[in-house]
Amino acid sequence: MSTPNQEDYLEAIWRLTQEKGYARVSDIAERLHISQASVSKMIRKLKEDGWLDVERYRGLALTEKGMAEGRQLLARHQILERFLLHLDIRENDVVEHDVEGIEHYFSTETLERLTALVAFIDNNPEWWNKFLQKTPPAPKA
Repeated sequence: MSTPNQEDYLEAIWRLTQEKGYARVSDIAERLHISQASVSKMIRKLKEDGWLDVERYRGLALTEKGMAEGRQLLARHQILERFLLHLDIRENDVVEHDVEGIEHYFSTETLERLTALVAFIDNNPEWWNKFLQKTPPAPKA
């Protein structure tokens, strides 16, 4: 099982490899707004724990275990983003800040329920609009 800090790295590596085809220490440092030295230290730990391989001259490659975790972490992140957008929270900085603050603390069961709720909202927009009409508007950041 990964720690919240490891999850942030794995999600960043997953996203970078999907976007660019590779992930380098400098890319991860930029994405996570941390030093390259900190990234290098975590990379060693992730490699030791079997989450990724370091390929000389090619960068970092997630193992099968790392790819499965990366996909799951991104899916969790996206469900939480979609839910907050359904709540009419439209400021990207607020959505990203809130998702980053809560995503590590959802159990699998809670996330499955939230995924079902988001799907229900997607398929029943009239129901959701009635709900939103009866709630105060989301505060602006």
